[in-house]
Amino acid sequence: MTLPSSTPEPPHHDGRQRTLRRRFVRVPAPEPSTDALFLVLRRMRAPLILVVVVFALSVAGLALIPGVDDTGAPYRMSVFDAFYLMSYTALTIGFGEIPYALTREQRLWLTVCIYASVIGWAYALGALLSLLQDHAFRAALARQRFVRRVKRLRRPFLILVGYGQMGRAAAETLDTLGRSTVVVAADQESIDAMAGAQLSTDIPGLVGDARDPAVLGLAGLGSKHCAGVLALTDDDAVNLSIVMAVTLLRHDVPVVARANDRGTAKAMREFGATAVVNPFERYGNYLVMRVRRPSTYRLLTWLIAAPGTLVSAQAEEHEDGLWIIASDDHFGPEIANDLEDAGLDSTLVWPVDGAPDVGGAVGFIAGGADDALNLALAGHARLVNPELFLAVRQRSKRNDPLLRAFGPDSVFVPAQLTVQEALARVVTPDFWNFVVHVWGLPDEEAEGILDHLLEVLGRGSPDSQRIVVGERETPAVARRLQTGAVVLGDLFRHPDDRDACVAAVPVLLLRGGDATYLPPPDSEVRSGDVVISVGTPRGFDTLADALHYDHTLEYLVSGESIPATWLGQTLRRWVRRGQRSPNAPQTRA
Repeated sequence: MTLPSSTPEPPHHDGRQRTLRRRFVRVPAPEPSTDALFLVLRRMRAPLILVVVVFALSVAGLALIPGVDDTGAPYRMSVFDAFYLMSYTALTIGFGEIPYALTREQRLWLTVCIYASVIGWAYALGALLSLLQDHAFRAALARQRFVRRVKRLRRPFLILVGYGQMGRAAAETLDTLGRSTVVVAADQESIDAMAGAQLSTDIPGLVGDARDPAVLGLAGLGSKHCAGVLALTDDDAVNLSIVMAVTLLRHDVPVVARANDRGTAKAMREFGATAVVNPFERYGNYLVMRVRRPSTYRLLTWLIAAPGTLVSAQAEEHEDGLWIIASDDHFGPEIANDLEDAGLDSTLVWPVDGAPDVGGAVGFIAGGADDALNLALAGHARLVNPELFLAVRQRSKRNDPLLRAFGPDSVFVPAQLTVQEALARVVTPDFWNFVVHVWGLPDEEAEGILDHLLEVLGRGSPDSQRIVVGERETPAVARRLQTGAVVLGDLFRHPDDRDACVAAVPVLLLRGGDATYLPPPDSEVRSGDVVISVGTPRGFDTLADALHYDHTLEYLVSGESIPATWLGQTLRRWVRRGQRSPNAPQTRA
């Protein structure tokens, strides 16, 4: 399929997917860290030496000073007795004098030893408390705990690099979806913020420079359970370094990166990034779609939104005319280029110059770096021209209530847009093929698809699911295919009433190299097929019954109810065999 110029991922100019030549190099493995042990030995060396010297001199003195036994005969304490006496005396100062009462000389020496040991232990405990508060020591312990937690992950996980506004949104969405995540952040404040976030699971977090491949190795890039990498920092150079590291060291792991510059995005694609999301460039594409194909825009944004997000309100196609863009950074030129590519006229103004004249315009985009100034400019534009199409750029999440109350026609939230597209690509990769298909649909066709999905699934944004037909994921279907045919529509019937359907809809059927979008219900299912569907979590749970239980699938396919237990099925076969026997008694009418 040939994609239009505004597609999410344009093809290479020569039509071929190029790959870099590379040599096999292992991902730097997280070796057992001894940093904490070395710090303990280095900081506690002098205190421990002092304590050992005090004990050694004390034991030697007690063993050398003569004493007397119960009969008054001369007695010298053994080294063991002296060590035992010194041990409990220095630690507890309790238990008495053993094995015999001490002489005055021994008591005098023991008094000196007691004060010396108190000083030694006080010095050692002070050094230990100072070590526990040392930043380097605590960082070493945190790194060791992080490595152990990553090694204990036994299911697919994603490495999320960057925990700013985009990273937080991605982590919260992945947590809602039940996906395991490992976070790498550049500062401790981000890790502390993650620890205080309202997440259902405790996500492992590491402070480190992601440009170092060893840091990605610590985060589990070399693990067989690593399912993808999301590079969502606000530094293009860091994101490009991550793309290079993942592509060269683990080319089988998908990497989705954020880029704020078209040149950096091009370099990432050439280096083999699975996907590159430029939020400024992408918003221009969405804005053009919102103006030219509103129904396609509603369907597309609803599909990639966070699960449960309500579909946007219906809108009419907007008329052509002059667009005014107020911007003080590279957001403005990016939007202007997209509008120009779509054949729309635009002009750039600076927000600091004050409110522009919007009397003869059809659209105004308040796209400065200051949220308050953007809202003020949009408010003035609405007063001057109430029919104006208003788009507002939002950088801070705390302004959500203000934007909802103001109600512009379009809101650009870079974090939300980037996270939605990145997760749509990496959580269910094949689902993105359907999203690209939707991107090129005419408005009338998209409206029909949206109406059908809303009727079956409700108004909340659906989840996506990937099903591979075979013994592992669909055992009941695999057994049924050995004796007869199964059509796709039967799998999506409701087990309680086969005339109704579950809250799930197949949107893509992959068979070999062929892709069928929105496959009809009478499409036959074959072993090895990949079915991508959208639906609600409850709908997917109900769908699983048809995939795993023979009696449920038999009812959905033929309408005949069969016993669910092995004994019931065996008795049913015996009864059927007896009815087919020629010697079976005939019943007269």
